[in-house]
This record gives sequence, structure tokens and C-alpha cells, in this order.
Amino acid sequence: MQEEYHKWHSPAIGRDFEMLVFGHAGQPVILYPTSKGSYYQNKDMGLIDAVGWFLENGLVKIYCPDSIDAFSWYNKSVHPSIRAYNHTCYDKLIVTEIIPRAQHETGFGKVVMAGCSFGGYHAVNAAFRHPSITSYCFSMSGAFDVKQFTDGYYDDNVYYNNPVDFIPSDNNPDLWQMGIALGAGEYDICRVDNERLSGILHQKNIDHWLDIRPHATHDWPVWKEMFPQYLSLIK
Repeated sequence: MQEEYHKWHSPAIGRDFEMLVFGHAGQPVILYPTSKGSYYQNKDMGLIDAVGWFLENGLVKIYCPDSIDAFSWYNKSVHPSIRAYNHTCYDKLIVTEIIPRAQHETGFGKVVMAGCSFGGYHAVNAAFRHPSITSYCFSMSGAFDVKQFTDGYYDDNVYYNNPVDFIPSDNNPDLWQMGIALGAGEYDICRVDNERLSGILHQKNIDHWLDIRPHATHDWPVWKEMFPQYLSLIK
């Protein structure tokens, strides 16, 4: 399959940024890494190979951005306000630097947001913040409440990057047009988080699939089963 490496100086975060891109055509998928993961993590862990058929047949083109979690939510050396602000800058990077490239290269106006574990948080946060440019959201074992990283601090940057807080009051009509899958294992440490978000979506009558896998845990073998199945839902 086609693989490209990109590195550039990002205006949004003020530092160099790296990304791998897989595939030659198809619907664009933004695939986030797990907590503090790198742009090559999803490749190294076999998630890209798990969806090789979709890539080789030109059904999807997958963009794997780096993370800046170590400078945002996981950065205990700075004030929580800076952690939240840094993540807002990361969101700006995705929306202004990566998605326009994906739209241009594939010809599609909307992208698919996907990720495993904390990458699932990134996917859900980006998708629900920007539903007008998101066609599908596939979260695998995500957790969606970032207040665990803010030491009791709260501001607009926390609110607008915390899906369980901002989704209940968000009435953007595009939310009801997205295809949504929330995957978790029966014994997943993040199962409760997915059931909580599913309940919020149910209250808003937003159609979605809460996919609880029997006997499964929070690990890559489960996600490598989920991801191709979720991509098969794309129309």
C-alpha cells in the first residue's frame, strides 16, 4: 500500500509536526494515536495492516497525525489552563492543517474521525466539535471526560474539549447526520465511559452503535477486529 511521510512547522502549535499517510484514494480517515502515542504507532501496532484491504482497494486514505498529549492533558509541569489551551491548539492544527490537505487529496468534503483508547477521545472530541466536516466517528475504547487531567480547574478550553460536557447542549443539526460507533470490551477499563456517552446520545436521539464486545478487554487485538468492521459501515 502507498505510504507517505510528512513533516512541517505547524503554525497552530508553533513547533514541527509529523504525520504518516496511507493509501492512494478513498474517504479520508483521521486516525489518532493512543495516549502520548506517535504518528507511527498505529502502523507499528498493526492497525493499518488490519485494514489493508480498504487501503489497497482505494476505499479509504488514512492520515495518522502525531499527538501532543505530553504537552497538553498529560503535562503535569504546567498549569491546567495551559494543558487545555495546548489541546485547543492541537484541534486547530487538525482542522486547519490536516483536514484541508485530506479534503484536497481525496476530493471528499467530510472526514472520518477514528482512534483507540485516548485516540478515541480525540476522535469523539474532534467529531462533535466539528460535525459539519465529519461523516463518521469511530471510537475504540475511548474515555471522554478530561476533567481527570485538570486538577479541578475549569474554563472554556476545558468545556469545549470535554465531550460529556459540551455535547448535551450542542444542537448542531449535523450531529444527527454522523455515523457513530462507540466500541469497548466487556471487561474494558473504559466501558463505563462509553456507556455514559451512549446515554447522552440517547437523550438527544442521536443514532449510534454502542458496541460492547463479549469477553474483550482494553487492548490492540480487540481494536484490530473493530476497526475494519467500522470502516465497512462507510457508505
